[in-house]
Amino acid sequence: MSLDAHLPALQVVVPLLVAPLLVLLRDAGLAWAGAFAASLMALVLAVLQVAQVTDGAVLVYEMGGWPAPYGIELRIDGFNALILLLVTGASTLSLLGGRESLARDIDDDRQPLFYAAWLISLAGLSGIAVTGDAFNVFVFMEISSLATYILIAAGSDRRALTAVFKYLIMGTIGATFYLIGVGLVYMMTGTLNFADMEQRLAEVADQRPVMVAAGFITVGLALKAAVFPLHVWLPNAYAYAPHAVTAYIAACSTKVALYVLLRFDFFVFQGNLAGHSAQFTSFLIPLALLGIVVGSAIAVVQSDVKRILAYSSVAQIGYILLGASFNSLTGLTAGIAHMFNHALAKGALFLAVAAIGTRLGRLQLRDIAGVAQRMPWTMAGLALAGASLVGVPGTAGFISKWLLLEASMEAGVIGIIAAVVVVASSLAAAVYVWRIVERAYFGSPGPALSAGTAAEAPWPLLAALWIAGLANVYFGLVPGLPLELSSSAAAELLGHLP
Repeated sequence: MSLDAHLPALQVVVPLLVAPLLVLLRDAGLAWAGAFAASLMALVLAVLQVAQVTDGAVLVYEMGGWPAPYGIELRIDGFNALILLLVTGASTLSLLGGRESLARDIDDDRQPLFYAAWLISLAGLSGIAVTGDAFNVFVFMEISSLATYILIAAGSDRRALTAVFKYLIMGTIGATFYLIGVGLVYMMTGTLNFADMEQRLAEVADQRPVMVAAGFITVGLALKAAVFPLHVWLPNAYAYAPHAVTAYIAACSTKVALYVLLRFDFFVFQGNLAGHSAQFTSFLIPLALLGIVVGSAIAVVQSDVKRILAYSSVAQIGYILLGASFNSLTGLTAGIAHMFNHALAKGALFLAVAAIGTRLGRLQLRDIAGVAQRMPWTMAGLALAGASLVGVPGTAGFISKWLLLEASMEAGVIGIIAAVVVVASSLAAAVYVWRIVERAYFGSPGPALSAGTAAEAPWPLLAALWIAGLANVYFGLVPGLPLELSSSAAAELLGHLP
């Protein structure tokens, strides 16, 4: 069997095997180098798999040679290939750019443990994306969550401990709800494989435990994905985590949970439960619209840069959910494409914030006044990523927002309301991004800048920032790859509806 056939398994195995080796290293630099090399290898594996599924092909890998449903099946199609690209890309760029800020925030003797936890988190998120087994999703979900709690709490800001405790409680409740739902489905079908579960569920779809399972799984995954109003753990977790960790989890963590939510609902429930599609739409559209409105409104009035971008993520999750809840090809394509495009924009923004926070130590709007004078390349990268977040034509963010408006116009009266909310939210995004840009470019320099203590970001961080920033422009002008994967994923999800 060629190496290509083992790519889905290697996606998880590589970071999982390297992680314990990092614990044995006493040198912080070597630990970072090992983590970066493993993450870069995972990115290469993801790119190789994307190349194999762009023509609509599906990669299937049977663990231990046991065929599904008796064994665990790994399955790669357009949807999870896009998620793998997103996760591994976010990890690699965050590690590349975060070396200096992480070295400042974390003691040298703890850094090998920190980078080991990083790779475990990467392995868990990748495992969620590749597995075709519902219980395996739970296992990888717990692996990634426990490691992510460590990453958030590892910095020097003691407020992160309170934030991660809230995240732990909410995350545990979400995982428990998911596990209860999976247990109920297994009780009724006798299988944990997604494809087999879909076929067997048709025979018992009218039974009450199946309907209860759908509720538990949807709510549990909505907690993990920070869907409004279950988003309360997200702002503080993003604000108080080490800057590089924020860039990593903001780009991919909630997207993976949304991926599982869509995969489970469309693959298993919507094609079998009578009226579930209508319930899915009527339940999630109002939550998505409220998330967009509330997240955008709170972001506009925040004074801390990381909290501005954190509440912006609540609104962006609403965009993704809104597109998916239309249950149309255009809507699903828009929602899935926005997962990728938002990851590009928000990852680049938090990398720029990492540069500013490393140099200034503070991230209140008043503290960054005039920072563009000393950090012109950093602020130019931030402005470019901010333009994509707003949805300026020529950037990746514009592509998915335009598709979302098209999907809204196809959805009747509720679609018109949704389109108005999307446009208003984009204007709000322009306001809070402009507040950051205006203060940095036109504000009077504060004491730190006047004293000459601020300087341009180190070149690895600038490289990571500009790779992500230019990717926003490239995929705005040449959106073929993410749109092809997104439309393929949307078509497959809709193919499971009756």
